[in-house]
Amino acid sequence: MNVISSFLKKKWFKWALICAGSVIVFFAIIFCSTFLGFFGELPTKEALRSIKQAEATQLFDRNGKLIGKYFIYDRQPLKFADFPKPLINALVATEDARFYEHDGVDNVSLVRVFVKNIVLQDKAAGGGSTITLQLAKNLFGRKNYALFGMLINKFKEAIIAKRIEEIYSKEEILTLYLNTVPFPDNTYGIESAARKFFNKPATALTHSEAATLIGTLKATSYYNPRLYAARSQLRRNVVFHQMLKYGYISADSVQLLAKQHIVLNYRSFNHDVGLAPYFRAAVKNELAAILDTLRKPNGDAYDLYQDGLKVYTTLDSTMQAYAEDAMKTHLAALQSIHEKSYGNAAPWLNKRIVQASLQRMPSYKSFKGAGLSESQIFDSLSVKRKTELFRWTGDTVQNMSVIDSLKHYLKFLNTGMLSIEPQTGAILTYIGGIDFRFFKYDHISQSERQAGSTFKPIVYTAAIENGMKPCTYFPLAAVTYTDFDNWTPTNSGETEADPHLNYNLETALSNSINTIAVKVLKEVGIESVMEQAKKMGISKELPKQPSLALGVATLNLEVLTGAYASYVNGSKPIKPYAITKIEDKNGRIIATFKPKISQEKAFSDYTRQVMLQILQATVNSGTASRLRTKYNLPNALAGKTGTTQNNKDAWFVGITPKLVSVSWVGNDNESIGFKSTAIGQGANAALPMFAAFYQKLNADSRYDAITKSKFEEPSAQVLDDLDCDAEKRDGFFKRIFGSKKKERKFNKETNKNDK
Repeated sequence: MNVISSFLKKKWFKWALICAGSVIVFFAIIFCSTFLGFFGELPTKEALRSIKQAEATQLFDRNGKLIGKYFIYDRQPLKFADFPKPLINALVATEDARFYEHDGVDNVSLVRVFVKNIVLQDKAAGGGSTITLQLAKNLFGRKNYALFGMLINKFKEAIIAKRIEEIYSKEEILTLYLNTVPFPDNTYGIESAARKFFNKPATALTHSEAATLIGTLKATSYYNPRLYAARSQLRRNVVFHQMLKYGYISADSVQLLAKQHIVLNYRSFNHDVGLAPYFRAAVKNELAAILDTLRKPNGDAYDLYQDGLKVYTTLDSTMQAYAEDAMKTHLAALQSIHEKSYGNAAPWLNKRIVQASLQRMPSYKSFKGAGLSESQIFDSLSVKRKTELFRWTGDTVQNMSVIDSLKHYLKFLNTGMLSIEPQTGAILTYIGGIDFRFFKYDHISQSERQAGSTFKPIVYTAAIENGMKPCTYFPLAAVTYTDFDNWTPTNSGETEADPHLNYNLETALSNSINTIAVKVLKEVGIESVMEQAKKMGISKELPKQPSLALGVATLNLEVLTGAYASYVNGSKPIKPYAITKIEDKNGRIIATFKPKISQEKAFSDYTRQVMLQILQATVNSGTASRLRTKYNLPNALAGKTGTTQNNKDAWFVGITPKLVSVSWVGNDNESIGFKSTAIGQGANAALPMFAAFYQKLNADSRYDAITKSKFEEPSAQVLDDLDCDAEKRDGFFKRIFGSKKKERKFNKETNKNDK
């Protein structure tokens, strides 16, 4: 007592006690203030019992294969039984060795940290954080406070951790932790991380893979195995030694495992990359509208990014991969030919085209709106910076200005390709462009381009439906239409048509004869053709002029695909669709979707069978014959090529009994076309993509139901009506007295030829 009394009499000791007491009181005040909610309300035990975790919406193909996710945090929850034992052992050994002994806050570790970190200045002593404390931080995050922010947040986490331990078992805490903890590349939860870095479920992780992912938790960016393989491997080996230290693994196993290299099978679910990015973006837009009409049982709205929905689609991921591979191979080769054909006179270097394109850019409009002059805008857009660029030979990073980048991208051909099941409209493949990272514009859901000769079958369908016989002959010779600016349609590559040669409908359409298409339109009437198009699902207003026969109307690729489906769908057009059902995170179906099949036929069975025979002739002997001669496709095939004026658009429609595919190729800038018809015609620019895709289907026996299907047998009357010579010449007197070219007029009221 005398010793204590003597100390109390000393001023420095009194001041030490006062300081220590003040610190304790200060900490107590901060703790009590935090506990009482002065720095924000703390979650109650009741709230903790119903923890809501943001879960990614998963997108599946028609066979249940995961093809994408929509998320703010990429997270997929698992049950404790789903976690492999090495994963749990690696986690506990590395992050919280005393996990099974403490109640959320490890006081022993805190004392150790205090002594080693603060007293002995040992920075390698660790931070004293437990798995439960980390879970509290993962679930509720941290807030910024003006003063003592770290202390307040630590107290908050400690209080929450204690409450969590009182509510949940150790297994449940580990389950919550592994489903919420952040991994590299904006990935949350072990299941998402396993699928992203190793393309497998967490249940299948090996010792090495589990240790690799657990090792990244110390610093997700610094130990990212995708970016820093060697560094990540060293960290993984540290995890192995921690497991050895706490008896979870033997020394021999560590010696063996530490020699293994990390082998990634990386699969990003980033919205811009991966399989079918345009499809995933289109489905996301559709889902947003659908979810606006649905409510949870409690009346709340669904959140696409956080509610863990499961969306099942019609897409066939294997077919999609085949289609994308065919597209990339063809477009890369075509792009090279396209650029070489222009040489130094390329339109994407033309000042007028570049300037016009520049003025449409958001950056230009922003500067213009801010009042900058043309020279100031040009100077601003000429500043060079490191820019990632798309190239078919491999992406690159270069110092480029906005103007340089514009010139680079103006040259690229783009594409759209859609394949559907014609009997249902189910979308099987969907390619909206060449690369979603750099070309966001979707040429299926957003684009309309001139249809070219792909519109001609609609003209011929209208003619046959209105009583014209397949063996009706029309002269090949060109005609001038005086009341339409003396317009004279001609045929591709033709210098002078034989004035006395006549083709029947099959020959004219299968060879895509322009002059006869317009004459057929004239004969049947524009109104009849427009009405036929409407019956086939083309509801937009079409230009009321004879050039409609040659496809001057701009059409959406999706609509065109649905119209062509009528030729193999009992004369009924179809609306392509992508989503079959939506489930909530508990597996409860909240919406289903069925095919939207028209109840009325767009044309008779007779017309359908005649048109199908003609479209098969297009493949067998017409403009699409290279499907047989060059690509050696033996399948039951029908089709139609299409090329627009000045070679701006190339089309191909491929029709089989169980699959209808429409492909388009062209430049996003409609002022830039192909150099020549030889390069830009549908048979050269669009058809090969379909051909390569179908070759891949032929090689895969899983698609025999599609590739080995046969067209319906036409009736005897159809065969009889098609049984005539492909062409005939005018008789002697007509050749003597007939004129080589006659002027014609369209009566704008009746759309019939003036007599």
